Amino acid sequence: MFEQYRVAQKLGLMFRSDTPLPDDIKSWATSQLKANSPALGINKVGGKVQSWPRALQPNLEKRAEMWRIYRANRDKEKKQIDGQETRAAKRANELKNLMGEKDELKFAHRNVYGQDQLRLRFTNFWTNHFTMGNIHDNQNVIGHAIDKAILANLNSSFSEMLYKITSHPAMLIYLDNIWSSGENSKEARDARRDGFQAGLNDNLGRELLELHSVSPAAKYKETDVRNSANVLAGWGVELDKPLDWMRDVAHTTNHWDVYKEHWAEPGNKFVLGQTIYAGKGGLRQLTDFLAMHENTIMFISKKLTQHFVSDEPSKSDINYIANAWRKSDGNLDQIHTAVIERAIMSKEPKFQWPMTWLFQIVRLSNATFFKGWEELYIYDDMLMENPKIFIELGQGFWHSRQPDGYSSDKNEWLSGEMFERRIRFADAIYRAANPKVLSAEIMDRIGANEATRRLVEKAGKYENAKFIALMCSPELMGLENA
Repeated sequence: MFEQYRVAQKLGLMFRSDTPLPDDIKSWATSQLKANSPALGINKVGGKVQSWPRALQPNLEKRAEMWRIYRANRDKEKKQIDGQETRAAKRANELKNLMGEKDELKFAHRNVYGQDQLRLRFTNFWTNHFTMGNIHDNQNVIGHAIDKAILANLNSSFSEMLYKITSHPAMLIYLDNIWSSGENSKEARDARRDGFQAGLNDNLGRELLELHSVSPAAKYKETDVRNSANVLAGWGVELDKPLDWMRDVAHTTNHWDVYKEHWAEPGNKFVLGQTIYAGKGGLRQLTDFLAMHENTIMFISKKLTQHFVSDEPSKSDINYIANAWRKSDGNLDQIHTAVIERAIMSKEPKFQWPMTWLFQIVRLSNATFFKGWEELYIYDDMLMENPKIFIELGQGFWHSRQPDGYSSDKNEWLSGEMFERRIRFADAIYRAANPKVLSAEIMDRIGANEATRRLVEKAGKYENAKFIALMCSPELMGLENA
């Protein structure tokens, strides 16, 4: 495989057939870190690539308003129809007021049509690292978190991204922090006095340590988890709360900045030996401390290496990225540059997630596998419905899923069932997605190796079999050296 495509496979999403190839792949890759990142897509199959409409990218306040309308309509429909929503009424309410399917389609479009392929790949890595599954109708704000807490902070620092995603409603809802209050808070004391239950939920405090930063290698204790949760107590708002409630309780109308002081645990907290002061600023102090902790640096440097560089990351590759983290005080541009440098240097293969593989083969073949935004809710007997695509892949960021995210270990994805799914997707792309570039041209363009060419030749004389053999070849899945 030509160097441009080898690097684009490891770090990006492959070059579309109408994209000129860069002469200097390293300069191109590092320049991608600060490329423009418009949300590009198509309004309908056969339409030209254009910017996503603003109406389909509402801000957080608008999303919360839509969520309140959705809930009110749902309750109204239940009362009007003897406690049962009709399928049509339920669907109409979802289509108008829930953003999950729209955001998921925008995500797919960006990865297929975007010119900032390395930024998108790094965004996908961090979105998986900071898992936010769909729970409590959380789908309405996951897309906003991806765009504004992760993608928008790719050129800042890890500490900034960690703070932004930890304090975002998508994360606070997903891990139940919106109902967490310190045991000695006014909220908990008043609740106990009145015979109700209220208290600490340590879900987010635990995952902040275990999955998002230091990892169990830090040997933290249960008291550290509990104190981390106490720092977070009071953060977050239920989306159905009116703005007047937010003004009265949290002195803000910004859903991304709701800190309910009377839910907070009073006094200083101690996490991994660090004193975290009482009050709203304690969360920023905690995330800044965790972001530069040595265990965080080593844990995430290894994750980055296994995701982008090699299935069997070497200590030297991990240490190279970790050193860039230390020297730059967690600057993500410097960390990502180190990842790029090691990925280019390493000749080891890197197996690709099902989701990444799908985006890459759609781009290589210039197929139209995802419907346009105007067709999102129009049934098509040829093209699969967008949510079903990710369900069938076994990988999607809007699914209900565990907080440890999807593994980058190839052994997690190498079952016969997962391989059979790739065969079915390659077949569906050939039959229904109108690929403009077929197997022989793709192999010549990418510089496919001899083993891949022999595999395609053995598939027979029919183009659909050749196409499937190429797209599911070890080379295009990242299982063998180019």
